[in-house]
Amino acid sequence: MNLNKAMIIGNLTRDPELRNTPSGVSVATFSVATNQIWTDPSGQKQERVEFHNVVTWRKLADICGQYLKKGSKVYIEGRLQTRDWTGQDGVKRYRTEIVADNMIMLDRAGSSGQSQSYDQAPAPTEEPVIDVSENAEGNPAEDEIKVENIPF
Repeated sequence: MNLNKAMIIGNLTRDPELRNTPSGVSVATFSVATNQIWTDPSGQKQERVEFHNVVTWRKLADICGQYLKKGSKVYIEGRLQTRDWTGQDGVKRYRTEIVADNMIMLDRAGSSGQSQSYDQAPAPTEEPVIDVSENAEGNPAEDEIKVENIPF
């Protein structure tokens, strides 16, 4: 039994490049950076960054091209594939990439991934008013909760 599976979580290093094959199939290419942080034996913090080339096809390529931007945090799942070709200078070149089967956007909806801080939720534009009336025993009323009274 063989297994070829790659799973990464990282940030896009550039906007996806969306193209179509001559037969009209969509293909998107982009790269994702992942980092590893550890403390070496001398107590110094070390960091290593890896860059992964990612290729998506068909509908997933269209989605990546439309919604992903440089800096977006994503989960990518797929298989490793190495292509080789001979360059114009006659040198044989290799490129290993992840052919993605699945992609999950990990940024909050509506943020660009670059300038949005995730430490705090955005402040509401106005203070929500919730009417909590009390019944005869002094407990909040057990009436039905109205959608317009939910503060989020």
